[in-house]
Amino acid sequence: MYGNYTCERCKRAIGFRGICLACREELKREEILAWSEEKIQEKLQEVIQNIKQLSDWGSKTYDAACHLIDLRGVISEKMQRAALEAEVFELPKVYYHAPEDVRDGLIGCLMNTTDAQEASWLMQCLAMQGDDKSLKALYELECHPKEWREKLYVDPSVYAQAGGWTFDKKGKRRTLNYDTCYPIIKADNKGNSPIKVARIRKEHCPHCGGRMMDMLVVDARDKRLQFLGVDGVITATCCPSCVLYEEGGFSRFTLDGGSEALPLEVGGIGEEASEEMYREMEENSLVLGEEAVPLFYETQSDYSCTIGGFASWVQDWKYLTCPDCGKPMRYLAQLHWSQIDDSEGTLYIEICPECQVAGMLHQQT
Repeated sequence: MYGNYTCERCKRAIGFRGICLACREELKREEILAWSEEKIQEKLQEVIQNIKQLSDWGSKTYDAACHLIDLRGVISEKMQRAALEAEVFELPKVYYHAPEDVRDGLIGCLMNTTDAQEASWLMQCLAMQGDDKSLKALYELECHPKEWREKLYVDPSVYAQAGGWTFDKKGKRRTLNYDTCYPIIKADNKGNSPIKVARIRKEHCPHCGGRMMDMLVVDARDKRLQFLGVDGVITATCCPSCVLYEEGGFSRFTLDGGSEALPLEVGGIGEEASEEMYREMEENSLVLGEEAVPLFYETQSDYSCTIGGFASWVQDWKYLTCPDCGKPMRYLAQLHWSQIDDSEGTLYIEICPECQVAGMLHQQT
């Protein structure tokens, strides 16, 4: 229990009188989704006129830009050119698929900067732009580093992951996300949803003794999920307790719906949940939404669940390495724990489609 009050909207237990944070966020989402085309253009003009404020994460301009991009899928070339001219790079997704002149401007800034922090932002912006010339520029910097590279923790190929792709030692591209996104939403009736969240398994975790769970089951044959390119069922299995502590819980799935958890490198640190909690998790009301949403759908949110598109990373982006082929895995879905059992943080699910391996990792503030 969080307190002696319940949310006046969803009846969740909270520690104060009024509406919980999740419901406040949902109300704000509904308001933005109801914006008229005239309102959208008005907000877009406000962002462009105050473009320098995009560098301030607490500004109204920053919030407005995120609302346009995340919920309405609005990224204009005029906004991108204004951001480049103002040399504002702290919101990289503004540059998603930017036109060639903006791309060339970003490359010029990156090649000329001597500041490591600015180079970090610029590489993320180029990653979001994402075309072959952006790849070539980042690959060149990987092969022939600038002086500022010594002050950064990772190579340009890792910064490329911010845009949902990377490259190998020969400069060959590997795509790490999907160009379609669907919401995973709560519903009164699960019906025939092609996804199932948090399904209890018979076996117990060999480390903590708790129950294993299929955290996400996805029937990719559903017409909404054909963008995944998998002719069958994807099942991601782990111990929901140990995955909170062990980075990278893996399982191997078969297209007929089978799944087997792979041994953890380090185990025994999770705490076994009660049977009541397992049942509460399994009884969630999450289903696949009927309509696709923008790729960055609510990437500023602490409560939204999605499949495909871009993740809302609590910390930095993190693509696991497939234990079979050694390549970076593809981001599949995110499940906010608050939508399953009222706890904090997010479970990210990734897959290696070639090896039929699922990977799971947890992040929280």
